[in-house]
Amino acid sequence: MLSVSIIMPMYNAAAYVEASILSVLAQTYTHWQLLIVDDASTDHGVALVEKFSDDARIKLLKNNVNSGAVLSRNKAIEAATGDIIAFLDSDDVWYTDKLAKQINEYQRYPQTAMVFCNYEHMDAQGKPLGKVLTSPALVDYATLLKTNCIGCLTATYNQKLLGKRYFVQKGHEDYVLWLSILKQGHVARNVGECLARYRLSSQSLSANKIKAAGWQWQIYRQVEHLGYWQSLYYFGFYVIAGLKKHH
Repeated sequence: MLSVSIIMPMYNAAAYVEASILSVLAQTYTHWQLLIVDDASTDHGVALVEKFSDDARIKLLKNNVNSGAVLSRNKAIEAATGDIIAFLDSDDVWYTDKLAKQINEYQRYPQTAMVFCNYEHMDAQGKPLGKVLTSPALVDYATLLKTNCIGCLTATYNQKLLGKRYFVQKGHEDYVLWLSILKQGHVARNVGECLARYRLSSQSLSANKIKAAGWQWQIYRQVEHLGYWQSLYYFGFYVIAGLKKHH
């Protein structure tokens, strides 16, 4: 049976983290550990997490100083013991069969590097907004260059196959990680169902479109080292995908 390590950075998420944890506890697939890294929060989020200390699968790690999501996720990955690494931020939630359906894909296709799913938007209060973000059934490197169609809250990677993979300090750090995996010739499989909810708020990174576009361009040029015209080609797809995503 494949084990799953769930990576959850937390910073001042007292309003939401309990719902995120409960969505993990509700999973029909139970062979998991949840690694929550508190990034020197100043609210009562840690106290809420400690309410679940009776469950040995839930482990709380702490940063002495605020270090950001990248270092927090990497700290959890370092401590992870699972065959599969999964990601869930402390303000998002999963449907109850999310892990079960993803693990089924890994069991059917053992050489699969990544499995993800579709997801929907909810508002700050957790109300679904009726907007489901869908992606192709199979995603390779060339497909992913067009836009990040793998939501971090849905993503899992096969640590048993790939070894541990870490984030780098870059804007769109999740996208950079997925690209680094698929660039090696791997593919990501989409379960094909909406199995998670992403919380939209004024603080969401996705809310800052200009900054996000700048990061995207830098990834093409400085990380993937694409030529100017090739970068412009893929950036066109990114813009079109962004317009579809937010309308």
